[in-house]
Amino acid sequence: MKIIKSEKDFFSGLMFTVVGIAFAWGASTYNIGTGARMGPGYFPLMLGLLLAGLGGLIIFKAVTVRSETGDRIGKWAWKPLGYIIGANVLFGVLLGGLPSLKIPAMGLIAGIYGLTLVASLAGERFKLKEVLILATILALISYGAFVKLLNLQFPVWPAFITG
Repeated sequence: MKIIKSEKDFFSGLMFTVVGIAFAWGASTYNIGTGARMGPGYFPLMLGLLLAGLGGLIIFKAVTVRSETGDRIGKWAWKPLGYIIGANVLFGVLLGGLPSLKIPAMGLIAGIYGLTLVASLAGERFKLKEVLILATILALISYGAFVKLLNLQFPVWPAFITG
């Protein structure tokens, strides 16, 4: 008799639980505060605990509810995984640069375009026009939210443009 009735649910629940515990543990190094006077660690702590609890529920379902097919885990999709991880690394490099390698910061807008272009290669079809429209919309929303509304201080444009 198999104890795990759905491998997909079990391992996704395990991942949620581990990530949630890691976030909650990391947030515990900040001032938590109270519900009325929240500190900087309060929100990530609550999100981490919520994610860990959700993972626990998914694991419970995976070992108690039988699925028709058994929901086995297939092979790893290495190509899409590589593109998604690479897109995030590229975003970080474009946003902040790599001073140790003398790569300058290219800013938020270039970072979003790079992220969107590389991440879109992970899909089964690639249409440049659609990707550029999506990147433009994401760049405008990100600029409005992070730079204008939240007043975050990071480069928006490359230094050779802004001086």
